[in-house]
Amino acid sequence: MNTLSFDLSRIGISLSDQIIAEAIRANELIHNGQGPGNDMLGWVTLPSSTSEEELCRIEKEAARLRALADVIICIGIGGSYLGARAVYEALQDPFQLLHRQQDTPILLFAGQNLSEDYHARLLQAVEERSIAVIAISKSGTTTEPAIAFRLFREELERRYGRKEAARRIVAVTDHAKGALKTMADREGYTTFAIPDNVGGRYSVLTPVGLLPLATAGIDIRALLDGARLMELSTATDRPFAENPAACYAAVRNMLYRQGFNIEILATYEPQLQYFTEWWKQLFGESEGKQGRGIFPTSTLFSTDLHSLGQYIQEGERNLFETVISVKNSQTRIVINPDRENLDGLNYLSGKRLSEINHTAESGVCIAHVEGGVPNLRVRIPEISARTLGALIYFFEKACGISGYLLGINPFDQPGVEVYKKKMFALLNKPGYEKISEELRSEI
Repeated sequence: MNTLSFDLSRIGISLSDQIIAEAIRANELIHNGQGPGNDMLGWVTLPSSTSEEELCRIEKEAARLRALADVIICIGIGGSYLGARAVYEALQDPFQLLHRQQDTPILLFAGQNLSEDYHARLLQAVEERSIAVIAISKSGTTTEPAIAFRLFREELERRYGRKEAARRIVAVTDHAKGALKTMADREGYTTFAIPDNVGGRYSVLTPVGLLPLATAGIDIRALLDGARLMELSTATDRPFAENPAACYAAVRNMLYRQGFNIEILATYEPQLQYFTEWWKQLFGESEGKQGRGIFPTSTLFSTDLHSLGQYIQEGERNLFETVISVKNSQTRIVINPDRENLDGLNYLSGKRLSEINHTAESGVCIAHVEGGVPNLRVRIPEISARTLGALIYFFEKACGISGYLLGINPFDQPGVEVYKKKMFALLNKPGYEKISEELRSEI
């Protein structure tokens, strides 16, 4: 099954032999484990190495949670929630809350922000619903999800009592240590382990993503199948021209070396909006180091053409565009003729809305290229669990290769600790008193 194709016809550059050789070498470093961050490469073989036993255990637990609750609260931040939410938002019916009957639980998210209003309204919204919680954190002490977990643990215990609350909580955490693991062992929560050698932003194909998605009724086997196909397609024995991840990484770095330091990931399907959010974390956290890296941002077209379109067309020429293009829609709407034609749309009579959307995509691409914006296109046949699995692995592998092309470790994130130290100090967290005194003198 062809899950993904890559169009480089409108990038406006030719790849040098040097960068092709560098990309091939970077891919080899990922597979032989000789590059920076080689202790965090467990994601490379996840699609092919996930065991039948692990899948069956995830599916069994998902079925148990579905029987317990109408709403599953998925608590996590960054890589602990973005991957699951990206796939969930892509595959669920966006208007499911209007349906009178639910075949599967609704998946809602908490702990990805510190908004008092958001969490208060979420607690209020589920007052009349049966709930369960999936708490995702390696440490259990990350501020945002730890606060949300405390709030929802208290809510579960208030409603159901401590023993029943424990049945309704699943912890996805470290296999041996950390606050969440300690609490899970003490209270008797079901637990799933986050592999030590898989970082958060690469973890969607572990229980971090697979358990919430299975709970929501999504076919996680198809998701892994798509990723497995892409694992094979990006292996070191594939020629460069047939390896889409190596090609993408080489192109974006060639553009970066020519002054294009902003990449826009565009989609014409609202279902993929959260997928672009996952992509932004993947590349932003992986590449933004040592004063270098391509800045990742995203747009939803044609919506954002009416807000950012002018800048993209005629603004500073330091950006390029990668478009996720979806060939087939799941539904069918045809534009009918109107007798009065006051809106002037009769020229579209007989056309499907998807055809109009694809035409808009082509027209925008031509316009942007003429305006000096290099354009890459990643084509998938449809939005499905299988194609999303392929797309996830494609971007993960490309991100690893691209990071090595930049000369950095794409698997750590030292910069995110800086703001945490400042925040902890200002909140008077024990152990940060000295920093607190210094900060308060600056305020």
